[in-house]
Amino acid sequence: MAYGTLWKRLSARNLAILIQSFSLISIFFEGYDQGVMGGVNSSWDYINEVGIGSDGVVTNTTHQGGIVSIYYLGAIVGAFAGGWLADRIGRINGLFCAALFALIGGALQAAAQSSDFMLVARVVTGLGTGALTSITPVYISEISSAGHRGGFLGYVFIANYLGISVAYWLDFGLAYVDEGKSAVRWRFLLAFQCFPALLLLAGVKLLPDSPRYLAYAGRLDEAKEVLEHVRGSNDYEVEQEFAEICAVAEGSEPSSPMQFAKVLFGRATSAPHLGRRAWLCIWLQIMASWSGITAVTAYSPVLLRQAGYSSVKQNGLAGGLNTIGIVGTIISANIVDRFGRRKCLMWGAFSLFLVNVIAAALYEGSRANPNEAASIAPAAVTMLFLFNLCYAATWGTVAFLIPTEIFPSEMRAQGNGFGITGWAIGVGWTTLVNPIMFESMESRTYFLFAGLNLLWIPTVFFFYPETANRTLESIEIMFSTKSPLYSKMEAAYHAAGDGDVLGTRAASVSHNADKTADTESVSHSEKV
Repeated sequence: MAYGTLWKRLSARNLAILIQSFSLISIFFEGYDQGVMGGVNSSWDYINEVGIGSDGVVTNTTHQGGIVSIYYLGAIVGAFAGGWLADRIGRINGLFCAALFALIGGALQAAAQSSDFMLVARVVTGLGTGALTSITPVYISEISSAGHRGGFLGYVFIANYLGISVAYWLDFGLAYVDEGKSAVRWRFLLAFQCFPALLLLAGVKLLPDSPRYLAYAGRLDEAKEVLEHVRGSNDYEVEQEFAEICAVAEGSEPSSPMQFAKVLFGRATSAPHLGRRAWLCIWLQIMASWSGITAVTAYSPVLLRQAGYSSVKQNGLAGGLNTIGIVGTIISANIVDRFGRRKCLMWGAFSLFLVNVIAAALYEGSRANPNEAASIAPAAVTMLFLFNLCYAATWGTVAFLIPTEIFPSEMRAQGNGFGITGWAIGVGWTTLVNPIMFESMESRTYFLFAGLNLLWIPTVFFFYPETANRTLESIEIMFSTKSPLYSKMEAAYHAAGDGDVLGTRAASVSHNADKTADTESVSHSEKV
């Protein structure tokens, strides 16, 4: 039996574990690379090597932020290029190519000799990360059942926080080498990301491709075989799901490399309202980034220093701060299908509003009463822990989930690129301005984040659809209405028999046939 078909020997349960394992590795890479720069930026030798300061002290925060954020420019390109590739050659082949770029980028970062070298290496890594982050959630979404899609992806995104945590804990240990002044501190941190990339390259071909991609590619027998294998049965529900997949895949056409531009400006006509879907994905991720998460993730050592902690305690608490995100993601995996995407987003935004306000008030109290700063600091740090917990339990998963659900199969991976674009814009933007904001506004920046989180609640309420416990094919019906409002999308869904894909398709075919017959009748009468 060929290497690529070994999955056929596995039970449904063991196959699910294998799929989840390699998906975890893929998202681990993204999380690690997102968190690693926190430790790298505080490395004495790195600061001197790339020229963002001298004697281990950063003097050019704009240059520092630029090196961090240019990575997200590569991620935008990687998301669309990788997504387009995955829609053409399959999800598994797309992941393999993405892992190759991730490996090369990681190696280049570890070998950086100058600022320019580092900038190029960050872009290459961004290409790989953008593609991995674009394709992996789509693969998980397409291979999961409707009732467990959010939970499956939620458990996979544990790896995001695990990657961030590993980056901080490694930095915590390496900070003791030569009092943190050794080049090993930052070079090993950057080289370590090559390990998950190598694992992906070695094992991702063990996985079956998505049944929805296979059906879209016209490989229906393979699609059915994969679907039956991952569901562990060939009962009526599986037959119904396969029939829906085939009905939607029929007549679909591959998207062009420039399709994203047409979609973005509302000129694409292959499916209804693709432009609206793209902007929903972009703004969802921008809102997530401007909740304050990047300030907590990438600049937590700076925040902890403002709270009065020593450098050793800063690194230790930063590692613990990101580890708590794993707990939040486990919570998310258990609630996102049960309560729905919208409730998770809105209650999450309200929780983050409260935490930001309390954190800002505590920091202000320590500024006004320096003598009491030591007693206030633990409460302020507790708010940072609560922030990460609330974010991971809500926005941290859902913001990556919705973009994988609202695009048609023929461009789902490329469509998810709009979500990754929003993520790259949001995270890149905030990591660029966070040092400047905290330098000028200090802890009062939290008041800004608090206000923004309040704004996100009505935005989600009015414009974002509910996709929980609905098949990917039935979600298409929600975008048949011209109105961008959630209430109108729900009305369209219920009017179509609560997402009856086969019935809607049959009615559409019958309607088109009647129109054709009427046209032919009129034409015949005119000739007579």
